Amino acid sequence: MRIIVTGFAPFGGETVNPSYEAVKLLPDIIEGHQIIKLEMPVSYDVCPALLEWMVAHYRPDAVVCLGQASGRTAITPEYVAINLKHGSIPDNSGVRYADQPVIPDGPAAYFTKLPVRRMVAALQAAGLPGFVSYSAGTFVCNCLSYHLLHMIDTKYPTVKGGFIHVPYSTEQVKNKCLKMFAMETEEIAKAVSICLHTLIESMRDASQ
Repeated sequence: MRIIVTGFAPFGGETVNPSYEAVKLLPDIIEGHQIIKLEMPVSYDVCPALLEWMVAHYRPDAVVCLGQASGRTAITPEYVAINLKHGSIPDNSGVRYADQPVIPDGPAAYFTKLPVRRMVAALQAAGLPGFVSYSAGTFVCNCLSYHLLHMIDTKYPTVKGGFIHVPYSTEQVKNKCLKMFAMETEEIAKAVSICLHTLIESMRDASQ
């Protein structure tokens, strides 16, 4: 089995993005399954094309995309992606969309193909903060999530996939004026690993 796991490059004036920093700490093999790691550019237009190439090239069994969400107080698997791109700031390519569809004529929303409630239960059982999110926003994270689920729906129906948001890392908040929730990067990586183990277990259960 192959699982693609992606995280984003830094954006919005940050020098690190805990989503990819955590991905880098993941093992290359989990329960005998290959973990293929990729850093995504924070670009509405580039990251979907890159993901499409990765899926076509590696033919994974699952794809898990990660992103940073400031203000989150837990690891938050996303339940839904909506067909809307709208940013209060431009992406790293300087592109800023306002009330535009991710995919013209696409459905209004897609629901995740990840066992998000099972993931959250596993996180909480391990003493880590986790809850299901029902909004991935309208920036590049949601754009990538929608593209992934559209790809699964139209081209790769056997692939499991979805998006998980992570909070700030402690490295990011130490010099910020406001006190914000954060987790150590190693702890975020542990949480992501638990989510991947849960995904593998659910896929194994489904095949029996």
